[in-house]
Amino acid sequence: MALMEILVYPDPRLKQISEPVEEFNDDLRSFIEDLEETMRNGPGGVGIASPQVGRFERIVIVDVSSKPKIKHHGRLILINPEITAYNGFAVGREGCMSVPDYTGNVVRAEAIELAAQDEYGQEQTFEMEGYEARAVQHEMDHLEGLLFLDRLVSRRTDLFQRKAYKKAGSKK
Repeated sequence: MALMEILVYPDPRLKQISEPVEEFNDDLRSFIEDLEETMRNGPGGVGIASPQVGRFERIVIVDVSSKPKIKHHGRLILINPEITAYNGFAVGREGCMSVPDYTGNVVRAEAIELAAQDEYGQEQTFEMEGYEARAVQHEMDHLEGLLFLDRLVSRRTDLFQRKAYKKAGSKK
């Protein structure tokens, strides 16, 4: 496994729309292992999309299981994901490994129904809500060349300078 470089805003590649995955093979599964390692190495990372590392295919990983008291489905590998239904809307604060210096308030659906394939091409469906639904929608935006900056409630009042991250074991 290997850590990959995260593309950082304003890199123009982050605006690129991703193509569907058509081949489910060992190369794909190896890439997913590297993508997950990259996500877990980032501070507070609960999700990552393949365009963030320069691979423009419709691949998302989300795992919010480290957050206490949050309803979730565990580690999700979502390939060619599509939201098939959504319900309600709420404003929430979001950050992104590709926009490391800022967070912002974004409106997202409170609950979604999702169809996707796993790393073997098997169809799967999910009903999710709250933080997990928000994380999935955030990562799926990357597949369309969108960042949370594109969905801010207001650029003037809803974009915030992020406090500096501390790496695990750091004394700073």
